[in-house]
Amino acid sequence: MRIGLIGFGRTGRTVAEVLLRDPSVRLEWVVRRSVEPRGRRAAAVLGVESDDPGRLMSIVDVCGESLLRCYPVDAIIDFSSSSGLDFYERAAAEQGVAVVCAVARFENDPSGRFRLLGQSTRVLWSPNITIGVNVLLLAARCIQSLAPDADVAVVEEHFTGKREVSGTAVRIAEALDLSGGDVASIRVGGVLGVHEVVFGFPDQTVRLRHECISREAFAHGALSAVRRISGEPNGFYRMENIFLGDLVQAMAAEFSLSSSVADPDTAAVGVVNR
Repeated sequence: MRIGLIGFGRTGRTVAEVLLRDPSVRLEWVVRRSVEPRGRRAAAVLGVESDDPGRLMSIVDVCGESLLRCYPVDAIIDFSSSSGLDFYERAAAEQGVAVVCAVARFENDPSGRFRLLGQSTRVLWSPNITIGVNVLLLAARCIQSLAPDADVAVVEEHFTGKREVSGTAVRIAEALDLSGGDVASIRVGGVLGVHEVVFGFPDQTVRLRHECISREAFAHGALSAVRRISGEPNGFYRMENIFLGDLVQAMAAEFSLSSSVADPDTAAVGVVNR
């Protein structure tokens, strides 16, 4: 699978390293803001042994249409900023290139743009593309549906220099119908990223916690997303909804199996006990 990467910051570089080391994909190019160095390969800059082209290009020197025409790819992975979508949106739609966008924050809700893009190709947007955070989000929604009267709060921890509230925390809060005031932020040291959802009951507390140990988690999540939507029809996808579909299928299969092997008079009890 041929992949183009938008963004070459701290996370983008880690994503590029993972892509370059994965023999099942081929990193064709990387687009970034900076101009220098021109004409180099990502592998050389990162010190990774790879035969992938990984051409480093600047957004100043190339447009999305000419880039995809000269160096076609099967999918674009975007770890840039809110302006990155402007660069490739039209070209991806025209050429049917799949898109996985992991940009956490946009000035305005981009869902409408992604839905429009989804009419021409497969597009997935996740403010936090890590598998763990999306599992946490799904689990939190399940708990809330089972205990709708529980108090709920979201806590996020990041490194000292991060000023804004975590986009992932905002997404979690929105999914749980919470307001921004229900998100507590902690800034300490070099914490890469911790998200926690706390459910408060009169006599007990349930905590769901995810800690990002390495930026490689974002790369593996993005690769998983690309593979998941590659065989799907055109449309706008969310990571947690893909996981929800998997969960529903797994539960249906599990319950069907339980019912088929249990005594008809005790099948319902067997399902509940499991």
